[in-house]
Amino acid sequence: MAELQFREAIKQAIDEEMESDENVFIMGEEVAEYNGAYKVTEGLLDKYGFRRVIDTPISELGFAGIGVGAAMNGLRPIVEFMTFNFAVLAADQIINHASKARYMLGGQVSTPIVFRGANASAGQLGATHSVAYDSMYAMFPGLKVIYTSEPEDAKGLLKSAIRDDDPVLFMESEQMYGLKGEVTEEEDFTIPIGKGKIKREGDDVTVVATGKMYHIAQNAAKELAKDGVECEIIDPRTIKPLDIEMIIESIKKTNRCVVVDESHPFGGLASEVGFLIQREAFDYLDAPVQRVTLPDVNAPFSKPLFDLWLPDAKNVVEAVNTVTYRK
Repeated sequence: MAELQFREAIKQAIDEEMESDENVFIMGEEVAEYNGAYKVTEGLLDKYGFRRVIDTPISELGFAGIGVGAAMNGLRPIVEFMTFNFAVLAADQIINHASKARYMLGGQVSTPIVFRGANASAGQLGATHSVAYDSMYAMFPGLKVIYTSEPEDAKGLLKSAIRDDDPVLFMESEQMYGLKGEVTEEEDFTIPIGKGKIKREGDDVTVVATGKMYHIAQNAAKELAKDGVECEIIDPRTIKPLDIEMIIESIKKTNRCVVVDESHPFGGLASEVGFLIQREAFDYLDAPVQRVTLPDVNAPFSKPLFDLWLPDAKNVVEAVNTVTYRK
């Protein structure tokens, strides 16, 4: 095992896929000469040159469209957005073209493209730079959405995403690029898209969390364990397709569930998981599903207000205490 930062694991995945397939290339703002806004692409320009590591103008709609066209013509582009907040400008290419090309052309065209970059809040960057977009894109048929929590998952799933013949949105938390974790040195390591993972065994309550909320859930579980409450933590890793079967099997054991989601309450991952649980496992529940989300208000700039706005371990502990009737 090697200890890598989150950014290093992502770069390793990109490097390995570019080395093994000459059709893979990466494009985006500052990915080449500047080595990437978060240093994910550091050194790739020197290794692969300007034809495969391409700096673009500040025009998300434009370079996303170039990427979609390249994918339709047999290449495998990786389109980096400095943040998915900026990718809103490219939503037409993602939603109306990449996701629908195979369907509208009767399967004659595939669009093997990865859109990747920072998702959700990063700190005091204001309301327009602090939105989680994973649930929004997961709504559209034809798109796969990945939101990883640890370096090894990031490497294995990004390699699978690059090889996938359909468009994949690969989302990363800006606050986690420096996060370190053990990454297998297994040759050509991949993780199948759509497979979640139980990352903490427990019998009292199932906690579903992804992205940086996974780490919030882990901190809460450590506090709850001091009081004898053992959480089973599931990291879906893939938002769509969602491994709901794993979640259901866990609930059959624990009979309780809390979903921790860094999006707003209406229409987010927590809402969808809650619905699927009541449809598939209603008779196993001993308490209503609880969710921990952002409030239904935009991100504040003020540091004290921002800290109140973002879910934390205390919120998760309160939700677990509610479903276990300890509150």
